[in-house]
Amino acid sequence: MSLAALDTRAPHRSPAPGLRPAPPAGPAATAPGQNPRLRAVPEGTEARGFVLYVGLDEKKAAAAGIDLGRLVSELKRVAADLAPGAETHAAVALAPAGAGGRDVDVVRLALQDPAALARYRRTEPAPEKPVEGVVIDISRKRVVLDGETSPLTYKEFELLQYLVLREGRTVERAELISALWADAAEGDDVPNERTIDVHVRRLRAKLEGYEDIVRTVRGAGYRFDRHADVSIRYASTPSPDFF
Repeated sequence: MSLAALDTRAPHRSPAPGLRPAPPAGPAATAPGQNPRLRAVPEGTEARGFVLYVGLDEKKAAAAGIDLGRLVSELKRVAADLAPGAETHAAVALAPAGAGGRDVDVVRLALQDPAALARYRRTEPAPEKPVEGVVIDISRKRVVLDGETSPLTYKEFELLQYLVLREGRTVERAELISALWADAAEGDDVPNERTIDVHVRRLRAKLEGYEDIVRTVRGAGYRFDRHADVSIRYASTPSPDFF
């Protein structure tokens, strides 16, 4: 969708035949011979032109019996007729096809209008604050510790996930081997019960100060225990290893 915006330094509308522009009223009125001062211009500055944003997509222009190129040309012509010394520059603001919102607001943002940008930033959602504690994100296959992603390997995460999905139940080492290395091809290095302990020790090291969420049950295996500082984000569908 294309949106037109016109940047000119002269008024954009010509008076009707036989009419003259009305003199400024109120505080903006000036004595004869003096240049009128825009109320929006602070003291110590001077106006050097203005920007006119036109919100109109190509379909709406066609429905009105005009195209954007002709509309821009007509507005530039009006500015030249009213103020022959005016310089004009036209720019077309582009937006992705189907972009929502009011045309003029999209144009202002596309052309970096300061007021529109400030308003947009005020309405942006605040960034999420880092969550303290442990977040076990099963949907994304990651563990976050105090806002930082822990560098778990794929197998380490599988091991933790297997225990998490069986929260409160002691899982024997033989069950972990059978479940997590069931697809190992012949000749692959399949761990024994002792090397399971090595995998768990590495996992705990990467959990840092939260290593005790994986508990050793002496003579039996391992168990995941929920803590107040641990949250679990499940996938939208059950994990394939749950049953």
